[in-house]
Amino acid sequence: MNTFLWVIYPYLTLVVLIGGTVWRYRYDKFGWTTRSSQLYETTILRWGSPMFHFGVLMVLIGHIVGLLIPKTWTEAVGLTEHAYHLTAVFVGTVAGLCTLIGMALLIARRRLTGPVFAATTKNDKAMYVVLAAVIILGLWATVRANIAGSGYDYRETVSPWLRSLFVLQPDAALMTAVPASFKIHVIAAFALFAFWPFTRLVHAFSAPVGYLTRPYVVYRYRDPRGGLRPHRPGWEGPAR
Repeated sequence: MNTFLWVIYPYLTLVVLIGGTVWRYRYDKFGWTTRSSQLYETTILRWGSPMFHFGVLMVLIGHIVGLLIPKTWTEAVGLTEHAYHLTAVFVGTVAGLCTLIGMALLIARRRLTGPVFAATTKNDKAMYVVLAAVIILGLWATVRANIAGSGYDYRETVSPWLRSLFVLQPDAALMTAVPASFKIHVIAAFALFAFWPFTRLVHAFSAPVGYLTRPYVVYRYRDPRGGLRPHRPGWEGPAR
């Protein structure tokens, strides 16, 4: 079971994530969208969407720093473990709460606004359940271990284990002594990765990179001189 959970299961979900994304891009390009419902309601969306996306972005940055950057690197640049711990707990808790509150507003909007609810699919409902579970489990693990408890340094166990997966040398033994709350959060997160390509979350892989290199849109002023047709007042009918 230990080998399945921390070696086989992660690789299976990553294969589904990559393969599902490629399949979705090749065979469902017209479905590669968030299916925006902004036209139906904007008041709640104006608050919920920025909170959710800001929280997700901060959570993503925090996980990249905490899981992919070795502990020795942050210490080498002068960031002590105590300073990192305080920053990670504070910023991570705030980001998680922003994400959770934003998503709660979006779910309430989707349920209470008739046209938005009518456009909600079973796939959307399942996606919200899995995503909410991952966020709540992450907050629960952080609060239980680092706020209510004596603290837990996941960068000595979970982080090296995750990096070992990417170098194709998985070390399941690193996850043996990890608290159950962190284990459940990791399992739920990988389940979300496997589900990701088949939901509207796939739009996160799209970025308007083309805007950085596309040419400017040129607007030309039409000068009535030089043989061009003279300007007519707006109420004047077409010339006969």
